[in-house]
Amino acid sequence: MPKIQRAILSVTDKTGLVDFAKKLTVLKVELISTGGTAKLLRESGVAVKDISELTGFPEMMDGRVKTLHPKVHGGILHIRGNPTHVAAAKEHGILPIDMVVVNLYAFEKTAAQPGVHFDELVENIDIGGPSMVRSAAKNFRDVAIVTSPDDYSAIAQEMAASSGELVLATRWRLAQRAFAITAAYDSTIAATLAGITLDETAKFHLPAAQPDFPAAMRISLNKVMDLRYGENPHQRAAMYSDGSSTGVANCRQLQGKELSFNNIVDLQAAWDLAQDFDETVCAIIKHTNPCGTATGKTLKEAYLRAFEADTVSAFGGVIGVNQVIDGAAAEEMAKLFVEAIAAPGFDDEAKAKFAAKKNLRLVEVKPSPAKFVMKHVSGGMLVQDVDSRPLAPSDLKVVSQRPPTDEELRALLFAWKVCKHVKSNAIVYARDGQSVGVGAGQMSRVDSCKIGAMKAILPVKGTVAASDAFFPFPDGVEEIARAGATAIIQPGGSVRDQEVIDAANRLGLAMVLTGIRHFRH
Repeated sequence: MPKIQRAILSVTDKTGLVDFAKKLTVLKVELISTGGTAKLLRESGVAVKDISELTGFPEMMDGRVKTLHPKVHGGILHIRGNPTHVAAAKEHGILPIDMVVVNLYAFEKTAAQPGVHFDELVENIDIGGPSMVRSAAKNFRDVAIVTSPDDYSAIAQEMAASSGELVLATRWRLAQRAFAITAAYDSTIAATLAGITLDETAKFHLPAAQPDFPAAMRISLNKVMDLRYGENPHQRAAMYSDGSSTGVANCRQLQGKELSFNNIVDLQAAWDLAQDFDETVCAIIKHTNPCGTATGKTLKEAYLRAFEADTVSAFGGVIGVNQVIDGAAAEEMAKLFVEAIAAPGFDDEAKAKFAAKKNLRLVEVKPSPAKFVMKHVSGGMLVQDVDSRPLAPSDLKVVSQRPPTDEELRALLFAWKVCKHVKSNAIVYARDGQSVGVGAGQMSRVDSCKIGAMKAILPVKGTVAASDAFFPFPDGVEEIARAGATAIIQPGGSVRDQEVIDAANRLGLAMVLTGIRHFRH
């Protein structure tokens, strides 16, 4: 492949750029740049030519027009082995541009800012950047397109080892990534603009809440890693990221074996449950269901109470918490064999405690804003809002003769939060701040009532029970009373609601209705 002799550098994310530019200069690559990028390079002692020196035109219209010029795109797009292209370039004084180093205006970051103005959003729609990226990627046989600081080091090393050249395989890989980036960029813009309305006074209004479902949904994801296998060893698997820095797909693994498909699914379940609580909480997950969940004054207390709820099922599980893990909590967690732990962070003492467990996967997760939930079906996707509706005591309707006590009410609200994260049909027995028994994923709700009580290690007597959906018959209520629970929280809405309420009154149970359900399929 020919030596790279001339490169355009125009980036928003300037991470590592100066060092990369210096390495290109050592390799005798002529650098051309724009605006702030050129200013940074000059201030750092890197020789660079302004884009206006190449085009013969100044940057204009507040930077909207600077690279949209035949001497830029002709230099990028002309095929070096095509005599007609070469002759046209020579006739019009177009110099070949062999490398384009570009990353785009931070549209998504701007759109995420609270109170961002519509005009600012529009100005952060990059035009020249994507145009250069696409031009360079189209002509990948002759031009290298570099869109990520993550590639700088490897590219510089390859060029240094081959007299300034890049092999075709490298150029092709860079082009593939470039087209994925422009596709994702355009999709983000389209999805954001779809939620903006124009009123009769010609004013644009950004949505105050999550927009309605767009008419078209285009999903672009970047592969984070290949996984050893999927849910089972005969299934291939990989994890993809939406390009943000939040959520489980973008977690930072601090130690341990590589994450498996099932680890990641369970980590998501643990993280979701933990994020539903404001108070300090610990959730222990097994096969996406919580086997133990508890709050505490400290993370250590929360973990011990969660573990106490089901000491058998916790073995080999996954832990999720909503606080930075400290040394005291880590010391207790390290006594149990668990596959992985998700937390907002781990302090130095906690890291030292876990260091002896080399295979234990520790992952730091940044909270992710609520988005749509998608599930694959053959030939398409199902899309829904995140199930994030909060429930306050004032939302509850007491339908039993006996209202719940204050202690029962606290326990009912806790059980309701946990129940939302249990596979349907779901029944959760709990005390204030501690789950006691979980009946998950049964085809019959009454079976879930029985299994939740049967699995309980702690006494069920005096607990409350949460049901993710209504009771179709009184038998579930009767089973809960038989187990020793004293109060029930459920959505209501059955044609037999009155029979169910009558059963609760006959058995001396308090019952409250939420009016919403939490099916989890």
